[in-house]
Amino acid sequence: MSDGAIGSGSDARTGGRAADIVRAMQERGLSIATAESLTGGLVASALVDVPGASAVLRGGLIAYATDLKHDLLRVDESLLAEHGAVHPDVAVEMAAGVRELCGSDYGVATTGVAGPEPQDGHAVGEVYVAVVTSTGSEVRGLFLAGDRGHVRVRTVEAALELVWERLSERALVDALDLPVPTQVESE
Repeated sequence: MSDGAIGSGSDARTGGRAADIVRAMQERGLSIATAESLTGGLVASALVDVPGASAVLRGGLIAYATDLKHDLLRVDESLLAEHGAVHPDVAVEMAAGVRELCGSDYGVATTGVAGPEPQDGHAVGEVYVAVVTSTGSEVRGLFLAGDRGHVRVRTVEAALELVWERLSERALVDALDLPVPTQVESE
């Protein structure tokens, strides 16, 4: 998939990071769930490609339609009405919703515009990825160039990287025996 094509399996970037996440979560007894829009299940697929993923992946939900983001993931209707589906707060609420729905320690979400056309005033490549845990949330906005496949693959990479960063922060806090922060500032 290094050329941006979508297919089965993971490329070296997503597969390596997904393997890191699965291994670290297994070692710590943690779980994850995915809520995906533009990636259409690719984040969950990258995790499932790793042997042992069943020990950490609780489930995933593809909420491609805006109404499903509210109906299934409990994203606030007024937020969706005011900003549409492509918004950082929507990504956070999607991640929180899937975390609660699946009973996982981590929720990760993707929302944005893969193209080929802009959507509701948002440019192709405008993407938000979010991670929610019991200690808070973090969201990252991206503006990705390229075709639809490239935008989707890069979104998966960004989502997995954000999960890895949160896992690494947690490991550092645990190793240093520091108090766990109650909220992590969002970007």
